[in-house]
Amino acid sequence: MTSQSDKAATERTVFLLAHTGRPAAIRSAELVVQGLLRSGLGVRVLAAEAADLPLPPSVELIPEATPEALDGCELLIVLGGDGTLLRGAEFARASGVPMLGVNLGRVGFLAEAERDDLDKVVDRVVTRAYEVEERMTLDVRVRNNGAVVHADWALNEAAVQKVSPERMLEVVLEIDGRPVSGFGCDGIVCATPTGSTAYAFSAGGPVVWPEVEALLMVPISAHALFAKPLVTSPNSVLAVEVQPHTPHGVLWCDGRRTIELPAGARVEVRRGAVPVRLARLHHASFTDRLVAKFALPVSGWRGAPH
Repeated sequence: MTSQSDKAATERTVFLLAHTGRPAAIRSAELVVQGLLRSGLGVRVLAAEAADLPLPPSVELIPEATPEALDGCELLIVLGGDGTLLRGAEFARASGVPMLGVNLGRVGFLAEAERDDLDKVVDRVVTRAYEVEERMTLDVRVRNNGAVVHADWALNEAAVQKVSPERMLEVVLEIDGRPVSGFGCDGIVCATPTGSTAYAFSAGGPVVWPEVEALLMVPISAHALFAKPLVTSPNSVLAVEVQPHTPHGVLWCDGRRTIELPAGARVEVRRGAVPVRLARLHHASFTDRLVAKFALPVSGWRGAPH
């Protein structure tokens, strides 16, 4: 295999990210790489993943997963489950390169294709038969004693959760600078429409179509009469204040990055300045995707009269 400096420039290059801990991902990566190389496209992979993949010498190895690693790439193809797709989303957001996800896990709402679609994926990439859409993200700030002590982002959700299983987290919710309600709970999920089918869905939140611009705030196991999921303007600022007398909590962004929240901390969530760009292969409606992913029963549907 050649290093980045030794490899001659290729007119079109695709970056491949895979969950190499899965045999299915290894075989899928091999098929995708072979198909792209046969069509004259260059392929890059992380050196750490290349050790587990049967790759030809023409594949370009990248030592670190930095945004610069995608310089000159037209697409990031990600093979794996939800965790791998979210890892790819971090990569894609930082670089601005569109991500094309192939689901090798269970639900995989971020994925555009399934394992059986690999030939079609390669063909669509080679012929540039795909479109790119932008998905809203979240910018997240943690304040303590008024000062910003942590900044992060999320594609799906920012979740404030309790740490101690035997004690609730006491919080006060705020929207656009005004208090809404306070209660004890297991946590609060602040989500994008993309994240409405992830953690927010499991917590009882609504399913929001991706083209709807909105922010969601979903309580988890709240001890209160009014603790309903809230859907706000995309320009709203959501805040979760951890009460000073409660045990400390923890903030999770997309279930991947975490920071401890001391009692009295404040988490502010607003629409992200930088979206994640997703490559789309087809125009199937989100309704059809929802039915397929959750195997929803639709027998007996007759459709609108003509």
